[in-house]
Amino acid sequence: MTDESVKPAEPDVERARLRWILAALALVIGVLGAFLGGRMSALPTEDAHATGDAVYTCAMHPEVRSDQPGICPKCAMDLVPVAEAQEAGGNTVSLSPRAAALARIRTTPVRAVAGAVGARRLSGRVRPDESRQRTVTSWIDGRIDRLRVRTTGTRVGRGRVLATVYSPEVYAAHQDLLSAARQVQRLAGANEAVRSAAEAGLEASRDRLRLLGIDGAELQALERADAPTRSVRIRSPFGGTVLERLVSEGEYVRAGTPLFKVADLGAVWVELDAYESDLPLLTPGVRVELAFEALPGRPVEGEVSFVDPVVDPRTGATHVRVEVPNTDGTLRPGMVAQGQLAVDVSDEASDEPTLMIPATAPLFTGRRAVVYVEVSEPGRPAYEARSVSLGPRIGEQFPVLAGLTEGEHVVTHGAFALDAEQQLRGGQGMMAQGDDTTRLEVSPAMHDRLAVVVTEMLHLGAHLAADDETATERSVDALTSAVAEVSVAAEEQAVAEAWRALGLEDAVRGLGLAEDLEATRRALPAVEAAIEGLLRAFGNPTDGTVRVAECPMAFGRGQSARWLQSGDTIANAYRGQEMLTCGSFEARVPPAGHLVGEAPSGHGGHP
Repeated sequence: MTDESVKPAEPDVERARLRWILAALALVIGVLGAFLGGRMSALPTEDAHATGDAVYTCAMHPEVRSDQPGICPKCAMDLVPVAEAQEAGGNTVSLSPRAAALARIRTTPVRAVAGAVGARRLSGRVRPDESRQRTVTSWIDGRIDRLRVRTTGTRVGRGRVLATVYSPEVYAAHQDLLSAARQVQRLAGANEAVRSAAEAGLEASRDRLRLLGIDGAELQALERADAPTRSVRIRSPFGGTVLERLVSEGEYVRAGTPLFKVADLGAVWVELDAYESDLPLLTPGVRVELAFEALPGRPVEGEVSFVDPVVDPRTGATHVRVEVPNTDGTLRPGMVAQGQLAVDVSDEASDEPTLMIPATAPLFTGRRAVVYVEVSEPGRPAYEARSVSLGPRIGEQFPVLAGLTEGEHVVTHGAFALDAEQQLRGGQGMMAQGDDTTRLEVSPAMHDRLAVVVTEMLHLGAHLAADDETATERSVDALTSAVAEVSVAAEEQAVAEAWRALGLEDAVRGLGLAEDLEATRRALPAVEAAIEGLLRAFGNPTDGTVRVAECPMAFGRGQSARWLQSGDTIANAYRGQEMLTCGSFEARVPPAGHLVGEAPSGHGGHP
């Protein structure tokens, strides 16, 4: 084949290649145009924006917003339309039936009880009976030569030798006794006057030793001795248990120096701490049932024998004494006791029955108590937030003084979810509104006491998160003591009323009754709510930031609870190591700041 036969075909090849390129380019342009046209048509128009698409949110976390249904990224609850929360007005919260079911709202009717009797719980400790306590002292000057009883807790009988003391004074007195005795023997044949004088000298020597605490058989033994003794025995003049040893071997003591404290523990006192609200219920003769951790399932009955007439201005508490027999020695001084007494909460001056609601129903905001009352219509759950006046807590119930009527249903589980739902309308919930007790000024002394209370609460939460039962028990005791140390005697009336309205004393008593970690966690929400009220009314008294965290599964799916903690990582006080990082931060309170129900600053441990 020659070159001339090939050349005529080149123009056809180039034209074919050009047509292929143009066709491919047209196809690409068509696809791109169709894609851009679809994207442009999908953009929202001004009319579509004006009509407004539904916005969905979470009843538990109102800061979550979505333009389509789904689940909350924090607690896995179904999102509900915001519009549903805007239909109710005032203090009424309306939920869809599905949202109410997911929030697990539970209600209990207000009951009218005639002759209502409740249980009042008090905490205290076992103490020795003061009338059975004795102190063994030294009758002479000298040095502790030997201790016969070296440890506390030793039981001693009357007359038992507790120690021996080297005493130059006893040595000299004994030497005089022996000389006087020999003088009497030498003058046995002398006349009456001389013998009488010698015998008078001998009796004077005996009296000198008696004044030094030596008498009876021991004195007779000294009189028969061949040489003067250099030590004397210290005996217990009564029997009992050695509570305290006050000296050591080799120590010099003077006459009257306390050596041992001994008590007869055949009967003991249980001293319970009673606050001012408890005093009307306590009079001598009232029966009290006492429980001790060392005696599980073995309650001890006793009667109030004495109510201290003076209230401690530092703690606002007084002591109530219950005398208890202890013949078997099972009750030991220092043991923690929980007292429970039956209380008639009805008004004796009125024939009307007393209205009662569960202790889980009210939310305390400063001096106010708020309950959610069911006002539902068929197919439309709704709940009204209502301020009520309550009497002192009696066990697991509150007597209602005003604000409710018999038969109304109050929310006993899910009140926090309803409070969050109120925020969906753009406002604040009842727990975030505060009242005239917010931002109250307290004295420096009370500020320091409140700082200890909040600090101990943070420690308690950390120990629960670590599943440390021993440290948790210590924290409960420390928190109870810290609350008892808060005094409002020198504060303004508004501060005193706000402190009492928190009900923190009653709440921590519930912690003291817990026997294990799970029981402590069940009693924790009441204390946490009271501490949150403290942060709202008085602010954060500590030097560090306090965070309010919430777990939507604290007691199972949909059963949420809140706790306080420090640090930037969630440490779940309710689930411990099982679900340590489950939860979200709902509020952040800096030093000197107040808890105001602000939107959560973060979740999942990252504020």
